[in-house]
Amino acid sequence: MDFMMGSGGGSGDEHESSGSRNGRKSHHRHTPLQIQQLEEFFKEYPHPDENQRRQLSRVLGLEPRQVKFWFQNKRTQTKAQIERADNNVIRADNERIQCENLAIIEALKNAICPSCGGPPFGEQERQHILQKLKMENAHLKQEHERVSNLLSKYIGKPIPQLELTPSAPGSPIDLSPGTSFNQRMGSPTIDQDIASGSTITNNTAFAYQLKGITDMEKELMVEIAASAMDELIKLLRINDPLWVKSAVDGRLVLHRDSYEEIFARANNFRNSSARVESSKESGIVTMCGMQLVDMFLDSDQWVNLFPTIVTKAKTIHVLENGLSGNRTGALQLMYEQMHILSPLVPPRDFCFLRHCQQVELGTWVIVDVSCDSLQENISPSCCRRLPSGCMIHEMPNGFSRVTWVEHVEVDDKNQTHRLYRDLVCSSIAYGAERWVFTLQRIAERLAYFMGNNSPSHEPGGVISSPEARRSIMKLGHRMVKSFCGILNMSGKLDFPQLSEVNNSGVRISVHKNTEPGQPGGAVVSAATSLWLPLPPQNVFDFLKDKKTRAQWDVLSDGNPVQEIAHISNGSHPGNCISIIRPFIPTEKSMLIFQECYTDPLGSLVIYAPIDVAAINIAIRGEDSFFIPILPSGFVISGDGRPKTGAGVSTSTSTGRSCGSLLTVAFQILISNPSSTKRLNVETVATVNTLISSTVQRIKSSLNICGL
Repeated sequence: MDFMMGSGGGSGDEHESSGSRNGRKSHHRHTPLQIQQLEEFFKEYPHPDENQRRQLSRVLGLEPRQVKFWFQNKRTQTKAQIERADNNVIRADNERIQCENLAIIEALKNAICPSCGGPPFGEQERQHILQKLKMENAHLKQEHERVSNLLSKYIGKPIPQLELTPSAPGSPIDLSPGTSFNQRMGSPTIDQDIASGSTITNNTAFAYQLKGITDMEKELMVEIAASAMDELIKLLRINDPLWVKSAVDGRLVLHRDSYEEIFARANNFRNSSARVESSKESGIVTMCGMQLVDMFLDSDQWVNLFPTIVTKAKTIHVLENGLSGNRTGALQLMYEQMHILSPLVPPRDFCFLRHCQQVELGTWVIVDVSCDSLQENISPSCCRRLPSGCMIHEMPNGFSRVTWVEHVEVDDKNQTHRLYRDLVCSSIAYGAERWVFTLQRIAERLAYFMGNNSPSHEPGGVISSPEARRSIMKLGHRMVKSFCGILNMSGKLDFPQLSEVNNSGVRISVHKNTEPGQPGGAVVSAATSLWLPLPPQNVFDFLKDKKTRAQWDVLSDGNPVQEIAHISNGSHPGNCISIIRPFIPTEKSMLIFQECYTDPLGSLVIYAPIDVAAINIAIRGEDSFFIPILPSGFVISGDGRPKTGAGVSTSTSTGRSCGSLLTVAFQILISNPSSTKRLNVETVATVNTLISSTVQRIKSSLNICGL
């Protein structure tokens, strides 16, 4: 049919409500022919104007209003059909996507990691990896800045002018992977670790100090600390079936099956070399409980209490100070580095929470537990502290009974030298015994420092006043801490001159002293460790005896020495401080300041040359903090090997072999070396000759030259 097209649109018809359309009824039904004609017209003109509707009504015999309503209804039906079809398509796509998602989830459950063959990482592991990468990136930036400063110092250019990009091997500044820093500095023979002072290399600690701890992180830490406290209290109070005596030496160790039944443990190391170290020990300490609690919660005092175990410590963040007067509820995030005092054993780094609770009147429990998300970023030796710590029970006489639990998970067997493997893997080196014995020894030393147990007169009469005694003892304690801090040389260079069956070679490093109380300049440190077939006590007695000193000390030049002052700082005769005058005609103003330290697990003989004028400052009772001192000395311990033959004793001092592990360490001050090359050649030769000759003299004097 042909209809005349009008110019107007049909938009005005849209204002007619559907209710009005439904309210009116047609006078008669549309015939099929009418409907067919209307639909054909609708295909071409879905919105007819008023003229078109009138023409169409005349042709079809319908009223104009009927035509109008039919087109409105038709447009509504068409729109509904299109929307229904679209919805069906979308619904079908949604169902298909859901099925694909379910199939992917099921496939991921059975997926295998292509690198290790194990299950894939979950969301939590992904977050840990992401956080680790961020921390590693911060560490690389810090290392970049440190190396840039060193390069600018040696090359003479400011940092912006340095090209810190990978260059060809052998170039003056080669930062490519696999090229050591020694080679970059033109020094292939020695590690030039010219760092100013000893700083904590824990990037996580600094990161948390800078950005702070969020409320969510704090809430999580509180939960971890509370759970660890509950576990430690059970470990402290329950013996059977959690703790059993070791078949090797009678020490208390955890029964793994019983422990795992009571305490569910996740995130264990999966390497075959991973192991768990556990131990428990108790002892009387000559300090009151509250004093111990305050010192444990102070990172500086923590290092002072355990100078032979903890080489570095830092409080990263104090989450809770605890109640005033008893410190219950105290919670803080801490970092510490532990060391066994041998260059052959890598240090152990921990980032952990320390939580204190007063469980009863006069009884405190202090728990340490690693923060897994932080620990993964700062632990090169792969160590994780499971709930560990101590219970401090105050006694009526002012002393305290301390029960210690040490429980760590480690994966460092491959990094431990064979000489120290038995000592470390048997939980002796870092076990609860060592913590308790060291605490007892330092508490006794502190009592002598305060004058509670010291003799009224010391041999020699040189140190006569209490002030002089305290000044001398402060100097000795600082010397011990300084000596223990230099023995972390596991990453330094080996010199194989002493590499025999029972020896480890000489390890050498160089650092720069800038801290007060140390002689300024470059210092060369050298150390070696060896096994001796003698009991540790015999070796200690030989090294501390002034009558046998001439047999090994090159400073005495084979002549006897004179002890001009002596201070006892413990009940054992081996715990003392001495001022010794060597027979050196050309050095009449030089003395030797020495401290001897011993407990049931080990001994130290540490000494340093000192001027008469400097030691007189301490003898007069003045502050000895700024007296420069550069210590050398010896560390003696058992080798950790079990005895063979006779039955095993349950005593902590028996049930072990008669062999000893001896570490010899020397330091030499180099003032203003002319060049790095000259420093390498001359200093290495000097210190290597010194340490080699000393070891040979000790072996000869002890009649063990054949080893």
